[in-house]
Amino acid sequence: MPRDHSHRPTHSVRVLLAEDRATTRGALALLLGMEADLTVVAQAARGDEIVDAALLSRPDVALLDVELPGIGGVEAAAALRTEVPDCRVLILATSGRAELVRRALEAGAAGVLVKDGPVEDLTEAIRQVLTGARVVDPALSAPAPGARQPRG
Repeated sequence: MPRDHSHRPTHSVRVLLAEDRATTRGALALLLGMEADLTVVAQAARGDEIVDAALLSRPDVALLDVELPGIGGVEAAAALRTEVPDCRVLILATSGRAELVRRALEAGAAGVLVKDGPVEDLTEAIRQVLTGARVVDPALSAPAPGARQPRG
């Protein structure tokens, strides 16, 4: 009987990645794909493509850039909460204030992370939000009440 050499678990975490810069999106997809338990199942370059991509690919987690053409990541998070409620959302930002974190969490995001932070923080955050945790990168602002910070 042939042996399976893929080393992938029987159920990988399905990830949708939304980023308007193709090079950044490609790099993130490559880095996430190197994790044995993560699979990028869809990518979007525009915020108004996210819901359709999620309906087709049924991701477990969506990583959304806060600034996207069409609609932004926060607005897309709110749409996903309605259209694909089982999908957990992480907003990726280059910088932020407490206001961004508040708006993202109110829109239904499970967390907000610095986009160019360590990939280990991102992968840990993906795993944490699947357990129901909220994750806020300490570089963005003081954590919201009840939010857990990524280890690192």
